[in-house]
Amino acid sequence: MPKINLKTLAYNTIRSKIVTCQYAPGTFLNEEQLTTELSLSRTPVRDALGRLEQEGLLEIRPKCGILVRPLTLNDIDMIFEVRMMYEPYVLTHYGANLSVSALNEFYDIFKKWDPNKEIYRDKDSFYDLDYRFHALIMSACSNEFINRSYDTIQTQNERFRYMTGNVSNFRLEATFKEHMSIVEPCLKGDWEEAKEQLIYHLEQSKAAAFRLVANAETNNLAHRMTL
Repeated sequence: MPKINLKTLAYNTIRSKIVTCQYAPGTFLNEEQLTTELSLSRTPVRDALGRLEQEGLLEIRPKCGILVRPLTLNDIDMIFEVRMMYEPYVLTHYGANLSVSALNEFYDIFKKWDPNKEIYRDKDSFYDLDYRFHALIMSACSNEFINRSYDTIQTQNERFRYMTGNVSNFRLEATFKEHMSIVEPCLKGDWEEAKEQLIYHLEQSKAAAFRLVANAETNNLAHRMTL
C-alpha cells in the first residue's frame, strides 16, 4: 500500500475516533498505543497527529503524551464567532450562486415538519439535515480559503454533537422554523433579510450550545460528588 494511503488511513481513523469520542476529550494517547492499535508504523501516525493538532483536535505535549483536546465553553464561543463571520457574509456576497432546486427541497422539508412523526425527532437525522443546510449555504462560496477554514469549524461542530448526544425538542422545532425563515428570503433573492434571519438562528444555536455544555458539566460534577 502506498505511503500516502497509509497516512490517509491513519488520519481518517484517528480523526473519526476523536470526533465520535471513542478517544474521549481530556484523555492522553501515545504513539506506541496508536501504532499498535492501527497496525501501522510511526511515520503515518506521526503525520496524522501533526494534521490533527493543526485542526485543534489534539495537543502534543512533550514528555506527557498526546492530549485529546476538550471542547470548552470558550471553544464553543470561538466556533460561533467564526460561523457568525462566514455564513452571513457568504449569503450576502455569494447567495445568488445557491441552487434554487436545493433551496426548494429544503423549503418542502421545513414546511412539512410534523412533531408527531418519529423521523423528525431522530437526532441523527436532525443533525444530518442541519449539517446539509448550512453546507448548502457555504457551497455558494467560491473562495477556497474561506471554505478550508470553515471545514475546520465543521469538524468541531461534529465532535460537539457526539459530546452532548442530545438536542431538546424545543430547540428542534425552533431550528426548523428558523431555517424556514432563512430559506424564504433566499428564494426571493432578499439576501439582506436572509442574512438577518441567519444571524438570529446562529445566536439561538449558540445559546443552546452553551446550555448543553453547562448542563453536561453540572451533571459530570454531580456524578463525581457521588463517587
